Amino acid sequence: MTGTKRQRNGHAPVVTSACLRNRWTTLGALFLGYVGVYLCRKNLGVAVPLLQDAFHASKGDIGWIASAGDTAYAAGKFLLGPPTERIGGRAAFLCVVGLVAVFGGLGALAPGLVALTVVYGLNRFFGACGWMSMMKVTATWYPSDRATPAITFLSLSYVLGGVAATLLARALVPAGWRVVMGGPAVATVALFVVAAAFVADGPRAVPATGGERGTLALAVGLVKQPRFLIVLALSFIVTLLRQAFNTWSVAFLKEVGGGSVEAAALQSIGFDVAGAVSILAMGVAYEYVPARARGWLVAGTLAALAAVIGVLPAATRAVPSLGPALVAAVGLLVYGPFSLLAGVLAVESGGARMAATAAGLTDAAGYVGGILAGGTLGRLFDVGGYSLGFGTLAAVSGAGAVLALGLGRRPTPARAP
Repeated sequence: MTGTKRQRNGHAPVVTSACLRNRWTTLGALFLGYVGVYLCRKNLGVAVPLLQDAFHASKGDIGWIASAGDTAYAAGKFLLGPPTERIGGRAAFLCVVGLVAVFGGLGALAPGLVALTVVYGLNRFFGACGWMSMMKVTATWYPSDRATPAITFLSLSYVLGGVAATLLARALVPAGWRVVMGGPAVATVALFVVAAAFVADGPRAVPATGGERGTLALAVGLVKQPRFLIVLALSFIVTLLRQAFNTWSVAFLKEVGGGSVEAAALQSIGFDVAGAVSILAMGVAYEYVPARARGWLVAGTLAALAAVIGVLPAATRAVPSLGPALVAAVGLLVYGPFSLLAGVLAVESGGARMAATAAGLTDAAGYVGGILAGGTLGRLFDVGGYSLGFGTLAAVSGAGAVLALGLGRRPTPARAP
């Protein structure tokens, strides 16, 4: 057990200074590596208007690229959890960053929308294991009841990664959609090197036992937890909302404001910047709010989110300058609940043995919802405009607020049936 000592009168490890250094360098490297995954993921949102122009395509046509990516992502969440439990968090995370860089780079070579859909889908399939493997590593460094600060820190990687991805893709817009889609892979390769040098599994690593059958039995026990089923349903709802704005914010702000793609991309950054604030605030609140009140915390946030999304189209049409502020308000309200579901709540449910699987199943349920944010939502925009599309999202958020009231139940540890 590297960097730790055993107490003479018990089994709890005493954390040494070397262990603390390894813990924080690991968290930092995980953070940077996951930023690299987002560089090759969120560039699609900036590329949407460019792809529409290049291929004379509708929103629905381009939206199916996002839907295919989310379908592949959801499949990866379902399929890659047990292998991650078997090979360990570090090995899985390095595979993720490396393969995302490969398929992200291949996006620049796609001859058309179909090929781009396939390549982007493979990028997302392997990227699906990124968060799972991070939670697996984190659970080897922290007990589940003390992991909230670390998971909150790691959750910032995808919002700041989204900001970095948008800024980088925006800078590449003059070079065309091929460079926007493929160029970020170069930076991801560099971040892979950092991850390979500094990511390590911690002293709480649990050796795989029982083979695949044992892992699957534990997964079955996990999904029988009533509270975990609520987490899965909320993940479906919240990820649908998040993916809707990840995919369509730039196009929405460009059309409403009448400016350039670059200007709309810059305005859309408020969604992720506000999301970072939301993650920090929710992490602190979840740590200090009594367990019985945590459901009300999430429910109130989702109710406020429904109100903001509901007024977004009309308010922005009346005062176009409100668009970026309201999109940022959506980020402020959606990212906090999103960060809890596949992070703290998943690790609480799965523990060190099943953290990757719990996070994977939570994200998988989410990205089944996320699939609807692409082609289906794009079709609603084509048929009824932004009023119909965003009105539907507001109703979905309201339903999530009601469902969140069940989160006050105490989590139970994952065990085989």
